[in-house]
Amino acid sequence: MSTPRPLWQGRTLAVVGIVLFAFSLRSAVASLSPLFDHISAEFDLPAAVIGLIGTAPPVCFAVFGLLTPALERRFGLERLAVAAMVVVALGLVARSLAPDAGLLLAGTALVFAAVGTGNILLPPLVKRYFPDRIGLMTTVYSTTMAVSTSLPALIAVPVADAADWHLSLGLWSVFALAGTIPWIGLAVRRRAEIVAEAAAADPVRPASEDVEGPSPRAFGRMWRVPLAWGLLVTFAASATMAYTSFAWLPKMLVDIAGVTPAAAGGLLSLFGFMGLPASLAVPLLVARANATRLLIGIAIASGFVGLGGLLLAPAAAPWLWVALFGLAPLLFPLVLVLLGLRTRTHEGAVALSGFVQSIGYGIAALFPLGIGLLHDATDSWTGPLIVLVLVVAAVIPAGAIAARPHTVEDEWERRHGAW
Repeated sequence: MSTPRPLWQGRTLAVVGIVLFAFSLRSAVASLSPLFDHISAEFDLPAAVIGLIGTAPPVCFAVFGLLTPALERRFGLERLAVAAMVVVALGLVARSLAPDAGLLLAGTALVFAAVGTGNILLPPLVKRYFPDRIGLMTTVYSTTMAVSTSLPALIAVPVADAADWHLSLGLWSVFALAGTIPWIGLAVRRRAEIVAEAAAADPVRPASEDVEGPSPRAFGRMWRVPLAWGLLVTFAASATMAYTSFAWLPKMLVDIAGVTPAAAGGLLSLFGFMGLPASLAVPLLVARANATRLLIGIAIASGFVGLGGLLLAPAAAPWLWVALFGLAPLLFPLVLVLLGLRTRTHEGAVALSGFVQSIGYGIAALFPLGIGLLHDATDSWTGPLIVLVLVVAAVIPAGAIAARPHTVEDEWERRHGAW
């Protein structure tokens, strides 16, 4: 294990870069939906387009998550981080200038594509620059994500009221552009280090233009490693609970708990707020106290109790059931920190992050639609809630595997030979 050194010592650019990177990834996603009323006042915004925008994040995260390991092999972590931030900024500007629903959707898809790449890059970037501070830096960026998810909802409408929705959407591009600056500096530094290392090893042969060289087989190996599958199922369950709740929890609470739509919106905010303390505490508890099994147990128990309350006595204490259910997605920051702790090599970190997040988001993308279809078919929320109970139950075996204190490289070597 690396000896800890001061966080900022020689790593100021990396700290600032990771914070701005994380901030831009979530603010880019969360800044659009509060403005639908303002946008529809200017041009027609069909329900189908709004539905596609709501479905696009996990789909784009899955598709571009699968592509990211190959892109990283070709361009390297730092250069790909620069490209992701540039594309996010361009997409934000494009959709802020959109004259119709089609171009708004196109700009949004461009943003989500870059965000899908950025999601995969963050754990390997933390592992590269902060191998001695993985828990702390995962806390920093997961908390930044939580804050930047809620901030647009607070200021997007006031800015649109004071100016217009174009400015409200476009202002987030400033943070994405600022996020490119530290990564440009780090990419230049990384390239210089590679050239110096190559010259020292072989003064005659020039350094290769490929700045990274992890094996393309690393991603394929993840399919045969149980630890990778444990992390994948745990991540997919967390994402499924989150996306399904943001899509259906308010309507569900109005129907089964008898709350008003305004109260249901407040309860959804409570569900989202429960992720903030989890983002602050979970990575440090995992990295420093080895509390992985305990935290997985808390997530499973709180998920079962919250969903059980919604099934059996929804009107008795809806705020309590929602708060308990909101603790279950603490699995999200837990898996993020394990992506760094459960890998030994750079190529393992990139491959594991791509495998877990891309396929996990792909699975999660199916559930909001499936839950809606099941509700329409049964005219009841009992079936959808039972499905969510089964999702939580899937974490029991998966979490037991994910909690094993070894790396994917160790597991591969034990089962299949040299990594």
